[in-house]
Amino acid sequence: MAKKSKKYLAAQERIGKEAHAFDEAVSLLKEVSFENFDASVEFAVRLNLDPRQAEQNLRGALVLPAGTGQDKTVLVFAKGDKAKEAEAAGADYVGGDEFVEKIQDGWTEFDTVVATPDMMSKVGRLGRILGPQGLMPNPKTGTVTMDIENAIKEIKAGKVEYRTDKAGNIHMLVGKVSFSEEDLKANIKLIYDTLVKLRPATVKGIYVQNVVITSTMGPAIKVDKDSILG
Repeated sequence: MAKKSKKYLAAQERIGKEAHAFDEAVSLLKEVSFENFDASVEFAVRLNLDPRQAEQNLRGALVLPAGTGQDKTVLVFAKGDKAKEAEAAGADYVGGDEFVEKIQDGWTEFDTVVATPDMMSKVGRLGRILGPQGLMPNPKTGTVTMDIENAIKEIKAGKVEYRTDKAGNIHMLVGKVSFSEEDLKANIKLIYDTLVKLRPATVKGIYVQNVVITSTMGPAIKVDKDSILG
């Protein structure tokens, strides 16, 4: 186990082990951030879900009101007029077979993949490569669509995907430490409100088990879940 730095330990001591009210937690995150760069901020929630049950395997996407602070590189699989639409909308790469071959050869210089439905037979050949990286286009996240222009604009504006992992956790990027507290809170609140509304009817007992926020290298800050909805 790697030895924790003095700055990390100091931040951990300042945070403590108790859950903090939402406003206080966001303020603390900015206060104790010690990275020498504009660190990313992540939100993680543990839900009482069994992803083996289809209705409890939550997956979707949201456009964050304050964006993510990241400039995403978008690869679009499309042809004809839809390829021209993708180029006009600001896609970084647009094509078909040539990009299938490049990816099979190890090329990964993109953050998001979008495809028109008619191109999925080609993209499907990349399932073993894109799937484990969470990059496979999917209708549930709006990345398999004929509305290419809107899909690209949403991604560039700060669209993020969420998906339940095997343990029932959901991890999401919610911005940068340099964001204002209000922007961070707006992003987190939208995500949390959405997940609460998506509670499957088959879930028994306490749905939200634990909520934390953290910067790239910093310790996790526990958040009082009830204070987020306030």
